[in-house]
Amino acid sequence: MRNMRPHRFPPLSQVSAGLSPAAQAHLQLTQADAFKDGMDRGYREGYDIGIEAGRETGTAQGREEGRRAGVADARREVLERFDALAAPLDAALIALRQLQSDYQSALRKEVVELVAKVARQVIRSELALQPVQLLSLVDETLATMPPAPEGVEVYLNPEECERIRELAPDRAERWTLIADPRLEAGECRVKAGGREADAGCRQRLAACMEQVSAQLLQAEEEAAP
Repeated sequence: MRNMRPHRFPPLSQVSAGLSPAAQAHLQLTQADAFKDGMDRGYREGYDIGIEAGRETGTAQGREEGRRAGVADARREVLERFDALAAPLDAALIALRQLQSDYQSALRKEVVELVAKVARQVIRSELALQPVQLLSLVDETLATMPPAPEGVEVYLNPEECERIRELAPDRAERWTLIADPRLEAGECRVKAGGREADAGCRQRLAACMEQVSAQLLQAEEEAAP
């Protein structure tokens, strides 16, 4: 075993040197065919590997793009459905708010009318007991008018005019009291220096009710969310 030496094959050129020209030509043709087959096989294998790699890469990219497109389409569809469902809810909410506003307005109006009705009854009762209080209203009205060089005329309901003359003749003598059947109880007009003013209870009550209504409206706005 120790005497064995590796055998070296002679180069192919030396081998072919001993062949006939026909054998050498056949050998060269065989080598060319083998080389061509190797090139073709390598090309096909490389092409197949490239196609497979490209297919895998394209599939992954297509899958990711499809996923993104699907998510976007689903989000858009959900938003469209939500808008379609929210539209009638928004309309119902607006209608509910309008209904609530109308109800509050109607309730406020009823409260003002009730307060005005009660106030008129109280005023009527007070004037029935003490009609002389109308003269205090005349004093307040004259205080807002320029001084009159001539006498003051006070127009009253006939019944109240008569009772005032009976209950407070000294105060009644300060002005000229005139009975006017067109005036309701509690109403009074004052003429002084060519000017005329309403000294009755109706316009004062109306002004008071306007303030009450304004205060109720302000309280409603402050309590609104």
